[in-house]
Amino acid sequence: MQEDKTPEEWAIALSRQVRDLRLRQNIDQQRLAEQAGVALNAMKNLENGKGTTVASLIKLLRALGRVEWLSTLAPEVSISPMLLLRAKPVRQRASSARGKRNV
Repeated sequence: MQEDKTPEEWAIALSRQVRDLRLRQNIDQQRLAEQAGVALNAMKNLENGKGTTVASLIKLLRALGRVEWLSTLAPEVSISPMLLLRAKPVRQRASSARGKRNV
């Protein structure tokens, strides 16, 4: 089950996907690192499951043409239409002018 993966298992799975994608595109690590504007060590660390910065990951995904992967990591939060129907409207009251009385 996906939810049972440890952070290390997730890192290894992601690193394998990035490596496989790079190899399918026939790009060596050095060239991809240069295209992405990241250090070669960052590229190697990512592919070895040792991690890298989020910024480096984004740059590498852009260079591989897979920036859309990021939207699956952090989808936009939206409110369920059913929750909206169930939600009670917030009562609003008009403010009165202090010290002034309408006569």
